[in-house]
Amino acid sequence: MEVKKKNIMARYFFITLVMVLIGIAIIVKASIIMFAERAYWQEVADRFVKENVTVKPNRGNILSADGKLMAGSLPEYRIYLDFMSGERDEKRREKDQFRRDSLLNSNLDSICVGLHRIFPDKSVAQFKAHLRKGRREKSRNYLIYPNRISYIQYKEAKRLPVFRLNRYRGGFKELAYNQRKKPFGSLAARTLGDVYADTAKGARSGMELAFDTVLKGRDGLIHRQKVMNKYLNITDVAPVDGCDIVSTIDVDMQDICEKALVDKLKELNASVGVVVLMEVKTGDVKAIVNMTQDKNGNYYEARNNAISDMMEPGSTFKTASIMVGLEDGKFTPDDVVDTGNGQMPMHGSVMRDHNWHRGGYGKLTVTQILEVSSNVGTSWLIDHHYGGSKAGEQKYVDGLRRMSVDQPLNLQIPGEGKPNIKGPGERYFSKTTLPWMSIGYETQVPPINILTFYNSIANDGKTVRPRFVKAIEKDGETIKEFPVEVINPKICSDKTLKEIQLILRKVVGEGLAKPAGSKQFHVSGKTGTAQVSQGRAGYTNGQRKYLVSFCGYFPSENPKYSMIVSIQKPGLPASGGLMAGSVFSRIAERVYAKDLRLPLANAVDSNSVVIPNVKAGELRETEKVLQGLNIPVQGHLTADAGGEIWGSATRTPKAVELESREETDRSVPAVVGMGAKDAVYLLESKGLKVRLVGVGRVKSQSIANGTMARKGQSITLELGS
Repeated sequence: MEVKKKNIMARYFFITLVMVLIGIAIIVKASIIMFAERAYWQEVADRFVKENVTVKPNRGNILSADGKLMAGSLPEYRIYLDFMSGERDEKRREKDQFRRDSLLNSNLDSICVGLHRIFPDKSVAQFKAHLRKGRREKSRNYLIYPNRISYIQYKEAKRLPVFRLNRYRGGFKELAYNQRKKPFGSLAARTLGDVYADTAKGARSGMELAFDTVLKGRDGLIHRQKVMNKYLNITDVAPVDGCDIVSTIDVDMQDICEKALVDKLKELNASVGVVVLMEVKTGDVKAIVNMTQDKNGNYYEARNNAISDMMEPGSTFKTASIMVGLEDGKFTPDDVVDTGNGQMPMHGSVMRDHNWHRGGYGKLTVTQILEVSSNVGTSWLIDHHYGGSKAGEQKYVDGLRRMSVDQPLNLQIPGEGKPNIKGPGERYFSKTTLPWMSIGYETQVPPINILTFYNSIANDGKTVRPRFVKAIEKDGETIKEFPVEVINPKICSDKTLKEIQLILRKVVGEGLAKPAGSKQFHVSGKTGTAQVSQGRAGYTNGQRKYLVSFCGYFPSENPKYSMIVSIQKPGLPASGGLMAGSVFSRIAERVYAKDLRLPLANAVDSNSVVIPNVKAGELRETEKVLQGLNIPVQGHLTADAGGEIWGSATRTPKAVELESREETDRSVPAVVGMGAKDAVYLLESKGLKVRLVGVGRVKSQSIANGTMARKGQSITLELGS
């Protein structure tokens, strides 16, 4: 058969032409997509795939020393309703909108009743009017309730009709916030610190700021991809939740300190008050309170005054001055100083005692100088033994520094003030500086530094750094501990230490600090009263302000806690002992009672036998139990072997005396003193019906014992402790 070349070429040309046209069409379409429609298709792609979405981790918690939650992150929500259909096709949109409106209208009453139950501050009618307004406005993002709501409220709202559907069918949606909460309210608020409203922005102060990198964890990354009309989260980098930090704060002690301080501040109308309670051996801060008065007379924690206030400490500083002289051998506790009439000229100025207008104290020993907090006595001792030369002045300052009084504490939380103790070569160090410095003026030391110094005295001369956080935990396991840090292993010799410990105990027992003492245990410490400088105007600008304080430790024989109480108040009277000391005593007694944990063995005299109080009842069983406990038993039980013996048990100093009762089959038995179980058993065995009133042992029976018992007769037993 002859091949027709002409037909073959025609077909070949046709196929080639079609392929060329298809290729051109592909190139043209690709060009249109790449250039003309680029923005449109980019938008479509973004709806299907979203790259590098940051996932925030859960912020770690701050726990108390005994594991209670003091600060944690809890979710809060704002809830919205989308009233309009999101369908693109017009017909489908109309159909979906009709469905949405019908669903909402048919369930509107139920929804509003449910919302009122969850948020009772708004009525059912208000919710109904509010939702109808949103529908009229055709809102796509209508706020259902104006305030943020809790997780529990959100879950309850999610159960309501329509709201329980997914957001595409019902329109209910939420916006979540990770909010920082403090379950104990204001307790230690400034020390715990704050974070920004959105925790993702980080911390602002306190432990939150100091341990922010530990608490916040690490961000994760995901990308979202739409598959079959559903978004799937695909994790690229998993987020790492923050660790928990275990603080040294004891919630109960913190509460005790805050209530005691605020009560006194209100009584004095004081402007600022501080309490810091520290564990002697470890330096653990068990409680820290910083209260400031607002314009309405209420108290709140505005700043961490305990660690940041740079104020003249006043008479609490006298202890350090006396210790320097004792350590250098300049004087002894029994040396006598003549303070005269309470006024003494010093380098052109006059030093006065608080009782100068009553004639002063006259001659005082060094011990008595601290007992009565004599300004004249302290300043004369330091000026007489160290004044007159730069070498002597420097020796005094070196003595203070040897005891680490001027040393920054490098605390675990921010905001710490640095002690300011001038030296003889520095500016403004004049002839009057030394005597006034010795009594706590012309120096600036934060309250926690003064407490750390007194804590060293209680801790046998060892200075430990105050500790606010003792461990970092992850999933309940400790991953890092912060050990006790020793700043100064020995601030003075043992001889000086024993002398000052005895003096401080006498200050409370016999001196002006008696209000700080307790009848339950011995307290040691020192009062402080200082006039507060009013800036450039000195100490006489307008109404005078005073800083009253007490710093000490307890119990004196074996110190466990040290504490400082510091109060800034307007005008006179001003007494560190009466005002700050009384707060110290109140806190110390409650902390001591709370912390009293004696082993049971210590409560029992090993040379004596504890005799229990035993109920009346079946005596054979009673005797068996008492013998098993090695408790002496007196009395002879008369009955046939194996028979029941009913009677009473009396506690005597050395034994339990058992006494049986003779009962007849036909009489009502005596059940007073028995437990309910034994009494009911015995009476019902006689055919009586028993009615019980109260709880405890039988106090009385309505039918006297010995009365003839009639079967079916009712008897009432009154029970009590």
